[in-house]
Amino acid sequence: MMRGLASQLASRLFGGGNNGYLRGRTYSTFRAKEELSLEEEAERKVGWLLKLLFAGTAAAVGYQFFPYMGDNLMQQSISLLHVKDPLFKRMGASRLARFAIDDDRRMRIVNKGGGQELLKMLESAKDDRTRKEALKALAALSNSDEAMRVLHGAGLVSLVKSIPDSSMEVDIQKYRSAILKRCQDLRYDTTHS
Repeated sequence: MMRGLASQLASRLFGGGNNGYLRGRTYSTFRAKEELSLEEEAERKVGWLLKLLFAGTAAAVGYQFFPYMGDNLMQQSISLLHVKDPLFKRMGASRLARFAIDDDRRMRIVNKGGGQELLKMLESAKDDRTRKEALKALAALSNSDEAMRVLHGAGLVSLVKSIPDSSMEVDIQKYRSAILKRCQDLRYDTTHS
């Protein structure tokens, strides 16, 4: 009797014979899958938390160091203008043209000696590509009234007027014209050189 009752109970819970084993196994596998998905979800959430923590830390560190990197790169660009190789001079002038995006940066370039070095670079340039990069950087600096006043005092107008026209580099004429127009707009004398 006891045996019959146990077998009935087992067949009701797990089904009969091999089906009972498989059904019990399926139940066990379902529970394991559920536990795995919960673990995976927890790992995913912890992973996102760690990523956000890392990104926040990187942003805080970057916020502290990027302003100094900008000044260092600006100073390095000005230092490249001292090198004798025209390639390095062009690289320095090109960087300075990209840095000169607002009046504050333009004045920092001029105050660090970049304007004077660009004028020296333009004066000693032996090829059109070097002249073009120097004029491009000077044209970018000339968008600031204060920087233009300093550059004009250093002889910008006479130097720009003395640059020969180039049939190879049309940008030279474009930058020359932009600088001379800016001088006229600020009422600097461009007739005498």
